[in-house]
Amino acid sequence: MTTEEMSRQARQQEDAYYRVMRTLQDNPDLTQRELAKVLGISLGGLNYCLKALMDKGWVKMQNFGHSKNKFGYVYLLTPHGAAEKARLTQRFLTRKLAEYEALKAEIEVLKQEADELGGMPEAE
Repeated sequence: MTTEEMSRQARQQEDAYYRVMRTLQDNPDLTQRELAKVLGISLGGLNYCLKALMDKGWVKMQNFGHSKNKFGYVYLLTPHGAAEKARLTQRFLTRKLAEYEALKAEIEVLKQEADELGGMPEAE
């Protein structure tokens, strides 16, 4: 595996961690099935991600009697997890802004090419 592929894979994993942690922070009593559906990932993929987050000490599973989750568990960010989520948020935002700027530049180039070829095609 090349360094670039590892880097891309690490970014994707970090993005998954961020999205899971962000969703859990707002909805700690979602079941794994509900969480997977909200995030648009497989149940197995979510389970793998949650286990990694728990192994890192960023998320803990707690038995909570008033949870809507029929098993009575909630997923909570630990204090260490909340701090890490703040760092992940900053890196996620930085990456997304860079992607946005690159996309804007690509759109401008495409608009110029379309203009040179006789204008933008009409929307149907």
